[in-house]
Amino acid sequence: MTDHLTIEVRYVLLGVFAALVVASATSIGLMKAKPANDWRELRARIRTWWVIAGLVAGSLLLSPTTAIWFFAFVSFLSLKEFFSLIPSRRADRRVMFWAYAAIPMQYYWIASNWYGMFIIFIPIYLFLFLPTRMILIGETKGFLQAIATVQWGVIGTTFFLSHAAYLLVMNVAESPRVEPAWANDAVASSPGPGLLLLLLVLTQSNDVAQFLWGKTLGKRKIAPLVSPGKTWGGFLGGLATTVLLSLLLAPRLTMMDAPHAAIAGVIIGITGLLGDLNISALKRDLGVKDAGATLPGHGGVLDRIDSLIFTAPVFFHFVWYCYG
Repeated sequence: MTDHLTIEVRYVLLGVFAALVVASATSIGLMKAKPANDWRELRARIRTWWVIAGLVAGSLLLSPTTAIWFFAFVSFLSLKEFFSLIPSRRADRRVMFWAYAAIPMQYYWIASNWYGMFIIFIPIYLFLFLPTRMILIGETKGFLQAIATVQWGVIGTTFFLSHAAYLLVMNVAESPRVEPAWANDAVASSPGPGLLLLLLVLTQSNDVAQFLWGKTLGKRKIAPLVSPGKTWGGFLGGLATTVLLSLLLAPRLTMMDAPHAAIAGVIIGITGLLGDLNISALKRDLGVKDAGATLPGHGGVLDRIDSLIFTAPVFFHFVWYCYG
C-alpha cells in the first residue's frame, strides 16, 4: 500500500507525529506546572493538529489519487466557508452552485494528469462562464461586487490550492543527484508525495516559526492595521528557519539540490506571509475573527490554509520551471 512512498517520506511523516507527541507532552507538563493558566486553546490546537496530520498522512499512505480527492474536499470546505462570510444576493446562489461544481472538475483534470485543462479551466473557462450565468439571471444591481467576490473565492480555494494536489502527478526531470531516491523502483516511482509533503511541512513550519520569532524578537510591525502580530523580526526569523529546514528536507524528499532547496525555502517563507496577510485583510474587511469553527483552536479551514493558498501555486511553478 505504501510502495508509492519513499523511505524518506515515511520518516518525515513519522517525524511529524513525533513532534505532535512532544507537543502533547509539553502541553500536559504546562498544565501541571501552571494549573491556574488557561491552556484550553493550546490543547484544542494540538488535538486538531493530530486530526489534520492523520488525515493528510492517511490519504498519502492510501494512494496519490486518494490524496488528490482529499484536497478536493478541503477546497469544498474552504469555499463553503468563504461563501458563508461574503455578502451575497439571493440570485448569487445559482452562480455559487457552478462554483462548487467546478471543484470536482478541477481535481478530475489533476487525477487525469491533464495539465492543459488543469491550468486554464478555472482562470479562463470558469472566469467566462460565471459572470455570463449571473448576467442571464438578470440581476444587475451589485453585479461587479458579486462576481468579483465569487471569482476571488474560487481562484483562491480551488485553483490555487489545487496546485498542491498536482504535485502528486507532476512529471519532473531527472534529479541532479547521481541516485535520486525514487530511481529504485523498489522504493518509489514518483517524487510527487515528497514534493507535496515538503510544501506542507515548510508552509506550516514557516507559520509557526514566524509566530515564535515574532514573540521573541519582533518589534517593528509589518502591517499593524491588518495583522498586528506580524513583525519584521518574526518574518526574517521564520524565513531563515524555513530555508534551513528546506535545506535539510528537500534534497532527501525530492530531486532538489541545495541551491534549489534554499530558493524553495525563500519562496515559501515570503508567499506564506503574503497569504496570511491577505486572508487577515479579508476577515478584517468582513468584521470576523475567524473564517469558521470547523477546526477547534484554529478557527475554520480557511484560517488553516491561508498561507498554503499562496505558497502552493508559486512553489508548483518554481518546481515546474526548474524540473517540469
